[in-house]
Amino acid sequence: MNLFDWQTIAISEQATIRDALTVLDQQAMQIVLVISPEQKLVGTVTDGDIRRGLLKGASLDSLIINVANTEPTVGLEHETEMVWKQHIKRKSLRHLPIINSDHKVIGLYYVQTEHTLRRKNPVVLMLGGLGMRLRPLTETLPKPMLPVGNQPILETIVKHISEQGFTEFYFCINYLGETIRNHFGDGSQWGVNITYIEEGQPMGTAGALSLLPSGALNNGPMIVMNGDLLTKVDFTALIDFHTEHKNCITTCVREYSQQVPYGVIEMDGSQISQIVEKPTYRYFVNAGIYCLDADILQKIPDNEFYDMPTLVDGLLQEGKRTGGFPLTEYWMDIGHIPDYEQAQADYEVYFKDNLN
Repeated sequence: MNLFDWQTIAISEQATIRDALTVLDQQAMQIVLVISPEQKLVGTVTDGDIRRGLLKGASLDSLIINVANTEPTVGLEHETEMVWKQHIKRKSLRHLPIINSDHKVIGLYYVQTEHTLRRKNPVVLMLGGLGMRLRPLTETLPKPMLPVGNQPILETIVKHISEQGFTEFYFCINYLGETIRNHFGDGSQWGVNITYIEEGQPMGTAGALSLLPSGALNNGPMIVMNGDLLTKVDFTALIDFHTEHKNCITTCVREYSQQVPYGVIEMDGSQISQIVEKPTYRYFVNAGIYCLDADILQKIPDNEFYDMPTLVDGLLQEGKRTGGFPLTEYWMDIGHIPDYEQAQADYEVYFKDNLN
């Protein structure tokens, strides 16, 4: 019987979304239980609940109860395991909180997935940048090959994505590209297939997509990602979100907060209408990860420098469906030396499974 120690994934009603994300990252059970002081079940939270809340205007500092499912499906203590399995199957769940007659939580039942579904969706990694902001580290190594923990950044990326069932990789290389090719070969050591796209010149974050072979365009939406990101993103959830919302392109977004260290004066003509003391403004910023339909690649000019934001802007002007997928998982853009140093510190916390 798969009963998980529920106390390790329990948070109070006064906890924030940020607190819930910490538990989701650390426990890797894909669910958090919101519990009253009497240990009664108030609600459940998944990363999908958090994403929906962020899209509706919640922030990472919002109370978790604002995005929780307060009417979750539960199993009862007196029911058999077979009944619990029926609950999970009927509602297509991964987990089932188990409660007693007083509505107090006594455990979390879950069904282990033995096999990861293999996905043919192409994964295109943009690896051709010069890494100028990381000099002198990138004078002899391309940025994706800089070591973080016990292996190159790119190896951590490949392992994380392949563990989710993706096997078809396209490496777009330019600067010191042979270093990448020599390390990864055809990808068989990691159980994946790697096709190399040679950029004859710097082509930006989208230009190399015009060089993809036709065979890459026939296997559903593709993932496009910058090769200097350390992340635990759920790429299957990204593709499902993209498909569900019927987007032609979906951009992963990250919440960014900025506090003004002064009292902000709001004016109505020459009169002060309000003073807001040290306000915090929140924005969604581009996280450098995309999901897109293959047919929009025809909008990318052949063999020219072209960036993903330019592509997104063009699609917006045409009235195409362009979505934003809020990231709730760990994410680090290794663009500067301090980012690289922080990634070293984060590695053992978030990527334990890759330490061997």
